[in-house]
Amino acid sequence: MTVLQTNLPAYPWMDPRLSRLPGILPLDPDDWLVVDEAYAGQMAVRDRLLAERPADVRALTEPARPAAGELYRLVLARLPGLGFRVSDGQAERPDGVTVPLDPGRPLLTLGRLVQEDLCLMQPGGEGEHVLTGAVLCFPASWTLAEKIGRPLLRIHAPVPGYAEGVGPRVQRLCDAIRPERPLWRMNFHRYLSAELFQPRREGDPRPKPAGPAPYLRSERQCLLKLPETGAVVFSIHTYVVGVETLPEAARAGLEAWDFA
Repeated sequence: MTVLQTNLPAYPWMDPRLSRLPGILPLDPDDWLVVDEAYAGQMAVRDRLLAERPADVRALTEPARPAAGELYRLVLARLPGLGFRVSDGQAERPDGVTVPLDPGRPLLTLGRLVQEDLCLMQPGGEGEHVLTGAVLCFPASWTLAEKIGRPLLRIHAPVPGYAEGVGPRVQRLCDAIRPERPLWRMNFHRYLSAELFQPRREGDPRPKPAGPAPYLRSERQCLLKLPETGAVVFSIHTYVVGVETLPEAARAGLEAWDFA
């Protein structure tokens, strides 16, 4: 099932504020969650993955249960403003699908409601935030089972230069972020396939296209702090577009970008 958006909300390779790592900008809290034109298609994929491969796409450690409950309540409060019809015990999505509301399984429920993948990070014992829970239906070349329970530097160990460069800045952001001041950034990578579920284990080689890859995959990544538990939410809204459908100037800028 190929699910594509028609455009991107921003072109990070054209914006110096986004193209320079870590490329963090302030986020209007009202713009955190997004329902876009690919909602129905992406949610159908999410429903299938959560039903058929639950162990691959969600994990929750015991210390993260209070934070998951807080996140559940926060998201549910925002649903009516996103076009959902919420009543006792259920929510009707914008695509017409009704989802039971189960606070006992907060991440599973949220994974069937919003397009965003949701990751919970909490302070660990050595001054780093640790990934303690997630619903991750659309991994881009990483695997939840390898990352759950690990601190940020260990999670990003395969990323060249992360520990020496971006890593300390990201940790400082997690330490300093305030509930009323969320943040966002966007990345972008060219892909051979439009498949949304693309896990890859550490050490496995990344496929190398023989020519220009036809798809662009971009993640709108947001960081916000939960006021009660203090957990940091890392949300990922995945966009996949055909490169040829981008506006001419954006396509030309992308072709000139060095992906090495």
